[in-house]
Amino acid sequence: MNKKTMIVLAGPTASGKTALAIRIAEQFNTAVISADSRQCFKEISIGTAKPSLQELQEVPHYFIDSHAITTEVSAGIFEKLALQYAAAIFSQQDVAVMCGGTGLYIRAFCEGIDDMPAVPPGIRDALNAQYEAHGLSWLQQQLVQRDPVFYATAETQNPQRLLRALEILEATGQSITTFRSAGRTKRDFNIVKVGITLPKEFLHHHINRRVDQMMAAGLVEEVKSVLPYREHNALRTVGYQEIFDYLDGKLSLDAAVEAIKVHTRQYAKRQLTWFRKDPDIVWFDARDAAGIMAHLNRAVAE
Repeated sequence: MNKKTMIVLAGPTASGKTALAIRIAEQFNTAVISADSRQCFKEISIGTAKPSLQELQEVPHYFIDSHAITTEVSAGIFEKLALQYAAAIFSQQDVAVMCGGTGLYIRAFCEGIDDMPAVPPGIRDALNAQYEAHGLSWLQQQLVQRDPVFYATAETQNPQRLLRALEILEATGQSITTFRSAGRTKRDFNIVKVGITLPKEFLHHHINRRVDQMMAAGLVEEVKSVLPYREHNALRTVGYQEIFDYLDGKLSLDAAVEAIKVHTRQYAKRQLTWFRKDPDIVWFDARDAAGIMAHLNRAVAE
C-alpha cells in the first residue's frame, strides 16, 4: 500500500454510523474523525447523539467536545482541523476513518473549500435580527428573489446555510455561488467513501426511538442549560429549536417532541439527497456489516 487511506462513512442521521465507524476503526486499529457540525461542542451531547463515553473509550475520536458553543465553526475551519487530525493519525497508522452526516464538512475535507470573503459583524447581526423577527420563510423569500441560482440547489430548510448566503450577498453584492470554484483539491491520500442507509420505515422507526431516548436522557434539561447561548448557530438546529419553543410556551412538550421527530426525518431526507449526488460513494444497507467490511478490506488493500 503506497498511500494512506481515509475511509469516509456517510449517511443520514440514525442510520447506525457511529457503531459501524467504531467497528471499522477497531478492524484497522485506528481512530475516528467526526464529521458532524454539532458534536464538536462540549455543552451539547444529548441532542447531538454524540458517541457514548464507552464508545469514545473504545477508539480515539477527533472533533468531539473540541469547541465551546460560543465558537463559530465552519466547513473551512473543519477542513483545516480535519487535515491536521488525519496527518496525526497517518503518522501512526495507514488507515483513518471519518464518520458523519454533515455533507458540506465531508466535501470540504475530501475536495477542499473556497475561502469566503469576510463579512462585517454588523451585516451578520442585522440579518440575524431579521431572521429572529420574521423566521425561516423570510430567509427563503429573500433568497428566492435575490439569489435564485443559489436557492435552486440550497438546503432550503437550513437557516444557517441561508443566512450565510445572504451575508455574502450583502457584503459583496455577489452570489455565494461565485466564490465556489469547480476545482477539486487533490489530497495526498486515498479516499474510500461508503454510504449507509436503511429502508424508510426502518430509518423513521430509528429516528422516533432515538428522539424518545433523548427525551428520557434529559434533553429538556440540556436545552435549559444552554438557554443563554440560544442565538448561536450551533443551537439553531433540530432538537434544540423545538425545545426552545416549548420553553417559550409556543408548543406543548408532546408537540415539541413530535416536531423534533418530523424535522429529523426531513433532515435525514436532505442528507440522503446531498450524499446521493456524490458518485464516489458506494452504498450499502446499514445492516450489511459483513458486506461493508469486505468491501473496505478490498478497497484498502488495492
